[in-house]
Amino acid sequence: MSLQDVINWNDHKHDASGMVFVPGGGFAMGSNSHYPEEAPAHGVSVDSFCIDRTPVTNRQFKEFVRATGYVTFAEVPPDPKDYPGALKHMLYAGSLVFTPPSRVAELRDWSQWWQFTKGAAWRHPYGPKSNIKGLDDHPVVHIAYRDAEAYAHWAGKELPTEAEWEFAARGGLDGAEFAWGDELSPGGKHMANIWQGEFPRENRCEDGFARTSPVTAFPPNGYGLHDMIGNVWEWTCDWWSAKHEADAAKPCCIPVNPRGGSETDSYDSCQPKIRIPRKVLKGGSHLCAPNYCRRYRPAARHAEPVDTSTSHVGFRCVIREGRMS
Repeated sequence: MSLQDVINWNDHKHDASGMVFVPGGGFAMGSNSHYPEEAPAHGVSVDSFCIDRTPVTNRQFKEFVRATGYVTFAEVPPDPKDYPGALKHMLYAGSLVFTPPSRVAELRDWSQWWQFTKGAAWRHPYGPKSNIKGLDDHPVVHIAYRDAEAYAHWAGKELPTEAEWEFAARGGLDGAEFAWGDELSPGGKHMANIWQGEFPRENRCEDGFARTSPVTAFPPNGYGLHDMIGNVWEWTCDWWSAKHEADAAKPCCIPVNPRGGSETDSYDSCQPKIRIPRKVLKGGSHLCAPNYCRRYRPAARHAEPVDTSTSHVGFRCVIREGRMS
């Protein structure tokens, strides 16, 4: 079933159960202290909205698939015309799975620990012999952008903008480093599912989890939202841009409900032959570590091609003020 089929099929009313109301307001979006794509920090404001209390779980996604017969991107063999130069025997249905290497030559080479695994998909998160038995309350993973969009339409919701997501993640703590304050582990308490140890070889699992965790395993932020940091990256509906726009010249002109860059500008300049646009991911995941990818912060952002799914990317949805009922 395609996205359009889901839209045509959907007769749901907007259901805000399991969601949290976030009152609109202004905040400083981005950061000048970390990765260049987070800069510059700049003032924006968003209108009120409701957002899912947790990432969408395997249980919830299972209900969607049962109701619609939807087939995810990872379950369909790629179209050769979308990947010029690719060997035909390599174009099979699957998804990227994190596999810890025995040794690492260079941390910049992510192919050492990511493997495109045949048969990996939301029901089989680590390959065809794995399953989600006992993981109903874990976030659904191996979700490409179109999959998240299809679920949102079916549920009568939408995907958040980057600004909405970041505002919600901050939980009312404008300018704080993390979603809960300025210390990563206040009083030694783990506040999110991230990596402890030397990534990617050693995970000490001091937070209790080697991979994903139940979506309410860690404390909520100031708005009552769980897992805004860590566990899985989350899709937003904004096209990727290499950096934020600078502050408006006048206070009266602060952007309201800003959107990201253009689809054209979102393409990866390092792969000019592959014209796959990219969206913004937020929140970091269980693979973020102090020695690698310190993106377990509200300001952090990452580019993800819309055709890509992995074992550490999920999503949550919103209902905007004008559509609340």
